[in-house]
Amino acid sequence: MNTAIHSMSRVLFGVVGAALFVSSGAALAQSTDPILERIKAKGTITLGYRESSIPFSYLNDDRKPVGYAMDLCLKVTDAVKQRLQVPALKVDYIAVNPQNRIALVANGTVDLECGSTVNTLGRQAQVDFSAPHFISTTRLLVRKGADIKEVEDLNGKAVALPINTTPERLIKALIEAKKLKVRIVPVKDNSEGFLALSTGRVDAFSTDDILLSGLRKSAPVPLDYEVVGRPLSFDPYGLMLQKNSTVFLSLVNATIARSVRSGELNASYDKWFTPLDVPMSKDLAAALKLAALPE
Repeated sequence: MNTAIHSMSRVLFGVVGAALFVSSGAALAQSTDPILERIKAKGTITLGYRESSIPFSYLNDDRKPVGYAMDLCLKVTDAVKQRLQVPALKVDYIAVNPQNRIALVANGTVDLECGSTVNTLGRQAQVDFSAPHFISTTRLLVRKGADIKEVEDLNGKAVALPINTTPERLIKALIEAKKLKVRIVPVKDNSEGFLALSTGRVDAFSTDDILLSGLRKSAPVPLDYEVVGRPLSFDPYGLMLQKNSTVFLSLVNATIARSVRSGELNASYDKWFTPLDVPMSKDLAAALKLAALPE
């Protein structure tokens, strides 16, 4: 095993292992927790969704939140109904974005965030994450025919970066380290980033590659755009929830484990990612195997 693969394996094991240890071991010490108590008291579970994180969480033509992460959160909702014995549990939806998603989860406004949020050490100080349900990397979306293949090609050009995201910090650090002259255009979300690219305000938009593929697929003429560049990061996505709710976290991870073992999660992946021509990566397959704990 080469050094890069060994390093990736340790990171992946750490992410999954930490989530599963917290959710299984600590949960044994208590029978309920703040999130479940809040849900039961309200008779409602509140799910946070993204408006344009295709195919994880976005609004369809009927303005209804749908996507791969939304499907998984609805499976968690079914598990909560059984756990609390509240079959008529209501579901409320709250739109979140990169600027407010962590705060809304941390303060309890959102019970479970169903989007495309990367699990990082810094964020773990404020919120908890489920086991990974996707692995992404940072790349670039450009107009086809543009003379841009890598970050280094942005020298003298403009790039849109989503505020308060892992790609924003990464690309800024690379620009500084390589002493590139790049004009950075901050955007609030993916749709604004794509708008900046499609209208010529910027030469590239950088965020998670899978989100870029979703934006490209939804463009009026997808062939006008391409996702380029070497993988710049290793970013595990997790469902996000308030800290110190170990029973609820255990329930979320158990839902993921059972969905993997039953084949439901793979079917959901095929449903949402096949139209984007994105087969499941070896990294994600490994992550899901680790998450699929036996009963």
